Amino acid sequence: METADAPAPAAWRNLIVATVGFTLTFWAWDLIAPLGSDYHDRLGLSSVQQSLLVAVPVLVGSLGRVPVGALTDRYGARRMFPLVSALTVVPVLLLIPARDSYAATLVVGFLLGLAGTTFAIGVPLVNSWFPPARRGFALGVFGMGMGGVALSGYFTPRIAQRGAHLPFVVVAVALAVYAVLAALLLRDRPDRPMPAASLGQRLAAAGRLRVTWELSALYAIGFGGIVAFGVYLPTYLKSGYGLTPTDAGTKAAGFALLTVVARPFGGWLADRVHPAVVTAGALGFVALLAIVQAFDPPLDPVGTICLLCIAAGLGTASGSVFALVSQVTPQPQVGSVTGIVGAVGGLGGFVPPLVMGAVYSAKGSYSIGFMLLSDLALAGCVYAYVRMRTVRPSADAGADALGGGGARVGGPEPGAPVRGG
Repeated sequence: METADAPAPAAWRNLIVATVGFTLTFWAWDLIAPLGSDYHDRLGLSSVQQSLLVAVPVLVGSLGRVPVGALTDRYGARRMFPLVSALTVVPVLLLIPARDSYAATLVVGFLLGLAGTTFAIGVPLVNSWFPPARRGFALGVFGMGMGGVALSGYFTPRIAQRGAHLPFVVVAVALAVYAVLAALLLRDRPDRPMPAASLGQRLAAAGRLRVTWELSALYAIGFGGIVAFGVYLPTYLKSGYGLTPTDAGTKAAGFALLTVVARPFGGWLADRVHPAVVTAGALGFVALLAIVQAFDPPLDPVGTICLLCIAAGLGTASGSVFALVSQVTPQPQVGSVTGIVGAVGGLGGFVPPLVMGAVYSAKGSYSIGFMLLSDLALAGCVYAYVRMRTVRPSADAGADALGGGGARVGGPEPGAPVRGG
């Protein structure tokens, strides 16, 4: 039974199923990065070529969240999650015949970006099932699905040692099984708002909200930093500290695991303290540690501590930012806004690997990259604390997105009123 502060049992089932799907698709999305050193050595790639190879799926997955989020508003997660999971099987398997060609792998990496769009499916699903007082924690739990990056970083190279094609087969089978289970177990909330406006109109309405772009910028720093480290940290540890690919993948998996644990903590804390304050504190912490890491400290123990603390800060920030999204976004637009915010956040992870690769090729050091991270995190800290504490949702925007009222299956809109924090 659902009350104002306690979600229905179906909410927890949907949360668990969505989180499992997010984890598997994120593993698929990150399949190339843990094998980046292998591609580099086998195909004779430069640092920039290797960076581009691991960054292409990030770019496509990020941009793809915009239409996928809007389509989720329209068709629901029950249809979209199984569909996207099943379609992702295709590029995962295509990585097998493409692995000996740089151009072919780039093309397949483009298609693999589809796996990164499931974030925009799960957020509106979880947001609709949980009351406002519990959304921060619930979205943080769903966000733990980005642990698929940690799973990929740890298991992919180890599975590849038993067979070059085996990681792709394992992930493809897991995605196919999940697509069937998701079709059977996922349910959209019966009173989910059904927008009547077209896809373009809903995206335009979301784009007109100032808060969409403010949240996008903050998320580009928090989640974008996580994605950037997820795809490039193995290369950084190998090039900067001379680790073997397996050791680098293991340490990168530890970094990703800590971001996974920190994300629900950020959401939980944002349910109790204004999420803008949590975001500001987390980004300020990241800014400080990035400066320390810019001086190339020894990996044991200073560098390890810095990287793990950066992981904790970025994970906390990404969790609190989406707690803020759920507070200031009208319910009918959550999917569309999530798509845009998630897209910009993912794009925030596309640029740093290219910058890091170019800086290392030119200077033989990653210090400039870490100083840039510090500058961005500090700017986000100040903006979150000064501006975002005062933001409130616009009631008119919800009606605009519904095309003048829209349709709704069932009764009143879930989780009304939105807390101010």
